[in-house]
Amino acid sequence: MILVSPCFYPALGINEAPVTGSAHCSLGPYRADKLGKRELNAFQATSRGGRLKLTVLENQIIISGKAVTTIKGELLS
Repeated sequence: MILVSPCFYPALGINEAPVTGSAHCSLGPYRADKLGKRELNAFQATSRGGRLKLTVLENQIIISGKAVTTIKGELLS
């Protein structure tokens, strides 16, 4: 593993996030720059755990991994 991260947001009612893509959008490029790499494997260190592949490009980051649908809904505007 190149990047291991726990994420906690108790103020938002989230005691432990299983995988946090938004956090890895910041952590990924930072770590990639430090290591001189464009592709990283990330592990969210929580009780459920979660694995991500991060590809850091010049102006974007691609995050991929497996997902499970837990809720479906519709947003109305």
